[in-house]
Amino acid sequence: MLKLVLRKEPNRTMLYATPFIAVALTIVAGFVLFTALGKDPAQAMYLIFLKPLTSFDSLAEMLVKGAPLILIAVGLAIGFRAGVWNIGAEGQFTIGAIAGGSVALAAYPEGGPMLLPLMALAGALGGMAWAAIPALLRNRFNASEILVSLMLVYVATLLLSFLVHGALRDPEGFNFPESRLFQEDALLPTLIPDTRAHIGVLVALFAAAAAYVYLERLILGFQIKVLGQAPRAARFAGYSEKRIVWTCFMISGGLAGLAGLFEAAGPVGQLVPSLPVGYGFTAIIVAFLGRLHPVGVVFAGMLMALTYIGGETAQIEMSLPSATTSVFQGMLLFFLLATDVLVNFRIARARKPLVSAPAPAASALNPAE
Repeated sequence: MLKLVLRKEPNRTMLYATPFIAVALTIVAGFVLFTALGKDPAQAMYLIFLKPLTSFDSLAEMLVKGAPLILIAVGLAIGFRAGVWNIGAEGQFTIGAIAGGSVALAAYPEGGPMLLPLMALAGALGGMAWAAIPALLRNRFNASEILVSLMLVYVATLLLSFLVHGALRDPEGFNFPESRLFQEDALLPTLIPDTRAHIGVLVALFAAAAAYVYLERLILGFQIKVLGQAPRAARFAGYSEKRIVWTCFMISGGLAGLAGLFEAAGPVGQLVPSLPVGYGFTAIIVAFLGRLHPVGVVFAGMLMALTYIGGETAQIEMSLPSATTSVFQGMLLFFLLATDVLVNFRIARARKPLVSAPAPAASALNPAE
């Protein structure tokens, strides 16, 4: 028999090893899954994890997918380190796209060098405003930020659909629910010629570097980590929990809103109802896979982007279901959470209880009887 024994302190080796163990277990489970579907598992693994690395265009597309994931996950990781659970980054992503895209549509057809910076500012402020709702409700009424932020995702998605069917709809678009195509000055400059990779990749890397400095070199980052690891010690030291909650929500909401604007002004080029594609939820997996560390988030974001590109390739070449990518991401999160138990617990063999001697009979206790 085996049992879990609580460690005296978290095992740092397992802390960094469990993401690799989770990836390995996901690959093994993928082999089983594809075998059950009657597909060649070796071919599927090659298409998902290796083939995208052999093509320059696929590598560029990985940057396109990875940039918003890294941006959102960096902000979420800061909040998660403090125990602030912003689960609604998808909604902040959507509102950021609406706010930034509205600036471009309001200026249409005019442009200018200041248009894109104003769109980026509006996108970040939009995401921050949407994130301020769960922050306010938690600080004022002790409401669960998990439920509030999650429910606001559906409100944001419906708001986008309402606007592209109405006020923001292209008047020359034959009644299709989409906005005008953004003017040239409202589109992100490409980073690599003849690809869709844009300068949002550089912004994402800068955000990760800034988050590292913030968490490791500034007193505010130290307060965030203390609140997450030892809330009572943080209160005893006089750290303001409400201020930290506001800070975490504003950072994560702003970065998610900026990612939404980059998606609208980058690969899509307009506002459409299908703009929210799940990046806000996938970024949660990226944050935990990266161990809530900005550097780890960068690598985890690129790994998740690899599963997006590889999953789409496998769907086309092997006629796999469209949910293949989501299944892989779900399995990765499941195995990551499962193996995280080994950080605080170790597996040990349970000792068999000693067989006690039978109790003496009553007559043996009283010989006189």
